[in-house]
Amino acid sequence: MSVDKYALLKQYFGYDYFRNGQEELIDSILAGKDTIGIMPTGAGKSICFQIPAMMMNGITLVISPLISLMKDQVNSLIQAGIPAAFLNSSLSLNQYRLALKYAGEGKYKIIYVAPERLTTEEFLLFTSKSNISMVSVDEAHCVSQWGQDFRPSYMKIKKFIEALPYRPIISSFTATATKEVRDDIIDILQLRKPTIVTTGFDRKNLSFEVRKPKDKYGEVLNYLVEHSKQSGIIYCATRKNVEEVCRKLTQEGFLVTRYHAGLSDIERKQNQEDFVFDVKPIMVATNAFGMGIDKSNVSFVIHYNMPKNIESYYQEAGRAGRDGEEAECILLYNGQDVITNQFFIDNSNQNEEIDENTNRLVKEKERERLKLMTYYCHTNDCLRHYILKYFGDHANDYCDNCSNCIQNFEEKDITEIARKIISCVTETNGRYGVKVIIDTLRGSKGQKILRLNLDELETYNSCKGILEHKIREIVNFLVINEYLFLTNTVYPTVGITKKALDAMKNQEVLSMKILIEETPLAEEIQKGKTVRNIKSNKSKANTVNYVITETEEDLFESLRSLRSQIASKQKVPAYIVFNDATLRSMCKLKPTTEAEFLNVSGVGEVKMKHYGDTFLDLIRKYVNT
Repeated sequence: MSVDKYALLKQYFGYDYFRNGQEELIDSILAGKDTIGIMPTGAGKSICFQIPAMMMNGITLVISPLISLMKDQVNSLIQAGIPAAFLNSSLSLNQYRLALKYAGEGKYKIIYVAPERLTTEEFLLFTSKSNISMVSVDEAHCVSQWGQDFRPSYMKIKKFIEALPYRPIISSFTATATKEVRDDIIDILQLRKPTIVTTGFDRKNLSFEVRKPKDKYGEVLNYLVEHSKQSGIIYCATRKNVEEVCRKLTQEGFLVTRYHAGLSDIERKQNQEDFVFDVKPIMVATNAFGMGIDKSNVSFVIHYNMPKNIESYYQEAGRAGRDGEEAECILLYNGQDVITNQFFIDNSNQNEEIDENTNRLVKEKERERLKLMTYYCHTNDCLRHYILKYFGDHANDYCDNCSNCIQNFEEKDITEIARKIISCVTETNGRYGVKVIIDTLRGSKGQKILRLNLDELETYNSCKGILEHKIREIVNFLVINEYLFLTNTVYPTVGITKKALDAMKNQEVLSMKILIEETPLAEEIQKGKTVRNIKSNKSKANTVNYVITETEEDLFESLRSLRSQIASKQKVPAYIVFNDATLRSMCKLKPTTEAEFLNVSGVGEVKMKHYGDTFLDLIRKYVNT
């Protein structure tokens, strides 16, 4: 008797229907095809390989980069009633061999394994005698040297597959992959005519904001005071910043912990668990933290410093709102962030897996991606549109759920000053950086300008009296819109494009969005008429699946408390019992019978047996009261 995928979805995961892309990916795998799934965080990638694994005869190996990810995934599967195990360095030798023994006896349908373990003698012996029906590569972007998180250990996957007695189905999944990275995944894993499903990168429940405060710590402190009951992550570029921010917030009385590579393994593990278990709901960390953290109730991610590329930013910001609830992604920017990231790129050690020439190309690529990340912080256009366009995804140029869309802008004619900038770059033959161009336009009498005889140019002092940051804004606009370009060198110089030459020749009119609050300063740019007023009358989009009333908040808090007690006894994170979205569903449906409890989104048969009576008792008391 064949097993129905819909029955498995309901029985083990408690859902009545598949999300966008899931069924297509599952059907492709069940048809025996290699498969790539590119789906945003929280879109349900795991179900796409877990359900086929339950329906196929053999074992599914899931290759995963982090111990924490494996542990959480396996705990979730066991909670749902699915036999699973993980094999990584956290196990003792006896535990590892016992797990392999049980796996060989067919006790597990799904086994998570670290890539470092793939080519060990014991593991290869196990796989040579086992029926491996599928190898699923999670976080598949790690296989690409062009990706933001290249892991040399992922290069072992190809060799491992070649060593198997027969080739299984190969599936791969990631949340962030440009076309270049996707092509790399296909090539390196040697996928055969794979089914490629991209569900889009948009996370509608996330709002995006760029702030440029003079006091970053003060900005964070004010935010946390206003969101005191929420859990979130604060990313910092350096260990020093992590330590400083964590120390100050602790002194302010916040329950906060920290994570970076300078801590011992034991302390990192403990701090991560404190965060995941909500003992300390605020995590201050470098980018060493986060991949594989399946914490569903992260309500905000604040970047204290700008990351070095859009891929990293979107992956890190995407750790907010995994439960579908509304969440905020805030980036605090200043110019020093660019310098810090340039230093990291220029001083990064050469990867032993690639040659010197390839390493040089990688660094050039990293500088290019840093530029695009910097433009994100300067654009006045829709931030969501900018991110999605980067990944080749279609998006409207107005989302009403980012800081640029909900602020009031007007569009101003910048043609005159733009022509002066382009002319100055032309006169200097693309030899200098943005700072030199701006100083020349503003008539600087600095030693460098005079030494280079730039005071003799026609455009020298042509923008006298205009503030430096206003000229820089227009330079950024011209770069973002491809009238100018910056070289991918250690010290970038600015050049002009054919688009700029055509614009000058055809006397093209250029206009740019400027915050209405800045119009007194904007008048310095151009006192021409306002072309168009851009204003949002809406608040942030509400994408919460289950909006509960004020009176239901008491029930929600009681359910959270009960969940916390159960999770504490079982020594698992609270969201593994039920996530917040499931608790909110309970608040709306208020089930009082087992049949009604099974109608709650996220409640499967196994969880019904484990927790049904306990949660139903609480809900009945609430209803009766």
